[in-house]
Amino acid sequence: MTIAIGNDHAGTDYKFKIIKFLENEGYKVLNFGTDTSDSMDYPDTIHLVADAVEQQKTDFGIIICGSGNGAAMTANHHKNIRAALCWKNELVSLARLHNDANILSIPARFVSLEDALQFVKTFLNTKFEGGRHQNRIDKIPVK
Repeated sequence: MTIAIGNDHAGTDYKFKIIKFLENEGYKVLNFGTDTSDSMDYPDTIHLVADAVEQQKTDFGIIICGSGNGAAMTANHHKNIRAALCWKNELVSLARLHNDANILSIPARFVSLEDALQFVKTFLNTKFEGGRHQNRIDKIPVK
């Protein structure tokens, strides 16, 4: 399984730890994020993650910025992208179970690294339930 990851300057430390975890678990990771803490504009890296997921070059995406909001908003402008901003593990689980989220947005300034790693585990190990939830997803407009 291949995972795209992208971040702004607020998410660099978390990104490196998440990549290490993913690679240790056998995932292939495409790193589209910045590797420094120098201020940069999050859309420059988040669009690359969303493109990779949208074009099915990767199975899922993980995006990280300070609040997670800007990253999620950017990714959700792409066709068939369902980026979920999550700050609790229960939200991660529901984002996959009910919304078939294909990108996880992590707010680095509001969650611990331990929590962020748990979010990634939950995100990748939770399957979409389908059924009535698919009907709802089908009603989300695409460009």
